Amino acid sequence: MKIKFIIILVIFFIDTSFSQDFIEKEILIPSKKVTVNGTLLSPSTNDKVPLVIIIPGSGINDRDGNQVGGKANSLKFLAEGLATYQIATYRYDKSTIALLKKEDFKEEDVTFDDFIDDAIAVVDYFKDKKQFSKVIFAGHSQGSLVAMLASKSKADAYISIAGAGRPIDEVLTEQILAQSSMFKDDLKKTFDLMRSGKIDENFNPMLISIFRKSLQPFWISWMKYNPLDEIKKLEIPVLIINGTKDIQVSVSDAELLHKANNTSELQIIELMNHIFKEVKGDRSENIGTYNNSELPIMEELVTVITKFVTQIK
Repeated sequence: MKIKFIIILVIFFIDTSFSQDFIEKEILIPSKKVTVNGTLLSPSTNDKVPLVIIIPGSGINDRDGNQVGGKANSLKFLAEGLATYQIATYRYDKSTIALLKKEDFKEEDVTFDDFIDDAIAVVDYFKDKKQFSKVIFAGHSQGSLVAMLASKSKADAYISIAGAGRPIDEVLTEQILAQSSMFKDDLKKTFDLMRSGKIDENFNPMLISIFRKSLQPFWISWMKYNPLDEIKKLEIPVLIINGTKDIQVSVSDAELLHKANNTSELQIIELMNHIFKEVKGDRSENIGTYNNSELPIMEELVTVITKFVTQIK
């Protein structure tokens, strides 16, 4: 009984000490199409601290970086890690989660610009509050480009984590051809048509998961943005991060972004994969981390971001 009592006291002490050091608060922010739902995690202090707005990647991702079929808690762990260094974070669910719950939801109505609108609504909200010493965007994967576009004249600094350095059609073409070269001509035909703003009514039916007509408007809205053109426009501190074990976005993409913005800082983290976990083995170990919610993220990612944020003037 004494042993059990001591264990309970230890657990209570850990939980209480965490709640005393950090304040977790749900914040809803109106955007153009939906209300952005997110979590503000702040150090418990009266001093002004920096705020990092974390934007999730592609897919129907929630604020923790999870989606159906994969729970890695990557963004949750990142927020908690930064909190230990007196950096506040606001991480939020992608708007598609809210849109899918609407009775009149239509996939063809979702555009890439919706994500940009959400990010701008969030940064405007916190800038107006004047609660934090500075407001920084950190975009992961697809969120890298979203944050890049929303950062103009809005944020005090910008961080890209595993962000592509090429337009999405080039990235998708590379990913698909790596699995099957037979679709080369089909991909070129459909992407060329979409690049002109038109829907391809006669795409290869074997590519329906990518080119279904209800999804093509989204690709069209995304394809108009070239990350290399957009990052050149940023006149704020820029940090570009990628991992050597990332099987979705290569280190070469990070190098392209860095080259396009010659004042940026580039950090390549050895053995880090796309969701910030350490991988020492093969592809199958890498993929296995995508559904391991207990595996922590690499501490180096937290320290690299912390150093960058604390040096911003």
